[in-house]
Amino acid sequence: MKGGIAFEVPHLLEKRKTLEHKLTDPAIWNDREEVTAITKEIKKIKSLVEPWISLKNKIDELYELYSLALEEDEESLEPEIRESLRKLSDEVDRLEKLSLFRGENDEANAYLTIHSGAGGTEACDWVSMLLRMYLRWCEKNDFETNIVDILPGEEAGIKSVTVSVEGIFAYGYLKTEIGIHRLVRISPFDSNARRHTSFASVFVLPEVDEEIVVDIDPRDLKIDTYRSQGAGGQHVNTTDSAVRITHLPTGIVAQCQNERSQHKNRDMAMKILRSKIYEHYRREQEKEKEELEKNKKDISWGNQIRSYVFQPYSLVKDLRTGVETGNVDAVMDGEIDPFIDAALKSLPND
Repeated sequence: MKGGIAFEVPHLLEKRKTLEHKLTDPAIWNDREEVTAITKEIKKIKSLVEPWISLKNKIDELYELYSLALEEDEESLEPEIRESLRKLSDEVDRLEKLSLFRGENDEANAYLTIHSGAGGTEACDWVSMLLRMYLRWCEKNDFETNIVDILPGEEAGIKSVTVSVEGIFAYGYLKTEIGIHRLVRISPFDSNARRHTSFASVFVLPEVDEEIVVDIDPRDLKIDTYRSQGAGGQHVNTTDSAVRITHLPTGIVAQCQNERSQHKNRDMAMKILRSKIYEHYRREQEKEKEELEKNKKDISWGNQIRSYVFQPYSLVKDLRTGVETGNVDAVMDGEIDPFIDAALKSLPND
């Protein structure tokens, strides 16, 4: 990272002041898109600079305490000062990580989707394992999760699942997980105890801000209802409450089945559809087709971003950054921060 947000705070504060001044002009409120863009930028700047301002105030307070301890020769304050220094150091590390989030939608909630790939039942079980891994990671990082759609495997596991993840920078963190995840282990579904290789794809979308207008003509929508499918002993609805919505011009599909109410499932499916359509047109408008094609290549089988080897040895290795660990159990229990942190640091600075 070049410089860092801490060095940009004065510039960002001046930029926020300029943007806030623009909003005092009554004429600008006739342009809804411009107002939305400005308010979103102000919100983003506040989220970036206010934690650093708060940190500076804490450092100033600690310096005053330290100066007082020196003047009074008060050794009893040393443990308190050391503990405060430790906390401030941790806070600096946390803010330096947050400063890596420079993308337009990094602060947004996210939709995480996992699909099974090559490997049959073994691959479906791999999706279940990845789902648990991400749910545990979310829990440890205080993100709220909700499984909005799930398709069970024919014999075991999950063919595909979509999870909504709510919390600040959910998309910023999880976008680093986009790609193919490869599993190597002795399959519990193989009576001959042979080693199998399975694949699953992970894709992440940002949730569209409610202030962003995404024009969707109701006549372009095909809405189907069907009976929800549970997995692993979960209840299965006996009514056609699940909803699938297809945007005919683009072929984009969104579905939800986690609620008993068809109305609630329809609302969630529409939210997901809005996010997908927004992302689709954003990429077109910003001429990011090359990046889109790159993502598609990354998600093709054989182009994995990370390998999880259970046998004949234990190793999880990220093929983009080289970060690896032999503690497979910890990784599958949600300890994936080292991989995410390294991936964030490897992203180009805008």
